[in-house]
Amino acid sequence: MDRNRHMSVNSPDDEIRTLLSSSNSENLQHKEEGPSASSQTRSKPIPKKSAEKEASQQRTRQPVNYASINNPNSGSHEDERASAVISRYKYYNRLAPHGSSNFLMPDHVVPQVFINYVFKPIPGEQSSIVTIFSLWNTMMGTSLLSMPWAIRQAGFATGIPLLVFMAGINLYTSYRILKTSQEYSVDGQLVEFSDVCKHYLGKWAQYLAVGSSLLTLLGGSIVYWILMSNFLYNVVLFIWHKAEHDSSNVGSMNNTNTDIVCNVHHPDTNHTSYPSGSHTHEDSFDKIWNVSYTVPFFLILILGPLVNFKSPTFFTKFNALATLSVTYLIIFVIINAAKWGINVEFTGDEQQMFYVPDFKGSFPALTGIAALAYFVQNSCVSIVRNQKYPENNIRDLIIAYILVAFTYIFVGVMFYISFPMEKDCIEDNLLNNMSDTYVLAFVARISLFFQMMCVFPLLLYIFRVQLLYTIYNTVWPGLRHVLVLNVCIIAVCVVFAVFLPHIGKIIGFFGAFCGFAYAIMLPCLVHLTIQHRNGEQSILSTVLHSCLIVLGLANFVGQFLVLNVK
Repeated sequence: MDRNRHMSVNSPDDEIRTLLSSSNSENLQHKEEGPSASSQTRSKPIPKKSAEKEASQQRTRQPVNYASINNPNSGSHEDERASAVISRYKYYNRLAPHGSSNFLMPDHVVPQVFINYVFKPIPGEQSSIVTIFSLWNTMMGTSLLSMPWAIRQAGFATGIPLLVFMAGINLYTSYRILKTSQEYSVDGQLVEFSDVCKHYLGKWAQYLAVGSSLLTLLGGSIVYWILMSNFLYNVVLFIWHKAEHDSSNVGSMNNTNTDIVCNVHHPDTNHTSYPSGSHTHEDSFDKIWNVSYTVPFFLILILGPLVNFKSPTFFTKFNALATLSVTYLIIFVIINAAKWGINVEFTGDEQQMFYVPDFKGSFPALTGIAALAYFVQNSCVSIVRNQKYPENNIRDLIIAYILVAFTYIFVGVMFYISFPMEKDCIEDNLLNNMSDTYVLAFVARISLFFQMMCVFPLLLYIFRVQLLYTIYNTVWPGLRHVLVLNVCIIAVCVVFAVFLPHIGKIIGFFGAFCGFAYAIMLPCLVHLTIQHRNGEQSILSTVLHSCLIVLGLANFVGQFLVLNVK
């Protein structure tokens, strides 16, 4: 869960602010002629009678939390306050079209958790460096672990151009979202893309945008659960081996490096078969501590109580762990690549251990992962909203995508070409190719585990707020509703961790669908609709954007063709 995208290790502050606003924001009151007509209407003087009528209506308005206060079944006092906060936020948003306005929502109006972690804009006006880094940090996620495997599925010569091509498509659609939000803005204030979709395409488009965001969160939660189960399993194995002083290891005929393992067996070739781990375990221990059948259930004992918290305050204090974990992972790959050297053969017999194919028919596995890896369309508006110089938004977006593409390609290629075993051994989680007693891998696993353990409750919190507020108009309709929803999500995560613990396939499916629906189809349809209304639509534009939509659909369909790849 690359976005989670949407499934990635994104900044929780940005995710909460972006996804909550995309689900809960009301449609701005525009006339059917479009934003320009609305602005012209606002510029006209208001007749005296109309002004008096409007003032009379304002005097009769009910408090923002009138409904919840007068409804005895609406929930607890904290629930009423949370619902009121959202209504107040919308009200103050209309009073404060600019970030520097004196009508910003005062701190004393909002409970502390919402001030700090949901509705509070970035203090001051952010520079381009902050904007670029925020975009980079949002797109960097668990997809980084699968990049070597993705290149293996596409072939070396095919994988790199495809990663660049997918970055270009997502850059263009993100650019279209920013431009459309700017054109539909109110007094310079950017509008969330889901509201833009509703205005130009109808409610179905808004529901599709919200549904895609929910699927991104669900996919991210599933990937997180699988990875946390894997990391917890290997961390305990490391401690168990050290406690037992087990110094035995199983080597291979051609490789004396016991830090690396291969779980792939080739019965039809002469390739060497490597053991699935560098140490043997007792049968009783394996029955109790199994990565597929017991650890995902043990994980419920750890995360079950955490996901039911009303407030995400505690978990948002660990935001920096995401950046630190990604940075350490990059350093980890560089250190091992320097130690292994270059191990590739571009020509010769395919039976050679280090032979690298240029093209493979399973390349849709890479494009599916890339769709989620570059998914920032649902966050880009919120990230650039407080830009000091809005005219630099497009430039900063381009720079961020270049840096993200470089990071993904660098990690994927560096690990792929240096891996000192046959390339078919590379797994969709590169840490699975490391021994459970390798110290550097242990540090990577335990740091990623604690970082994901803090982010996972936030993912469920955002999912819960977005879904429940849409259905019940409150973020906490009751403990029973929250428990049922959390149990259902965790049950889905456990089922995938037991029966389909392959993050590459999961990221590919969720990324391909959300990338098709939210990242490609909706921006293209909105752009074509605007061109049609303005009389600017051309055959070339229609053909090009239709081709993009077809490519997005083909990417999703292609995921069904690579179900059996390993």
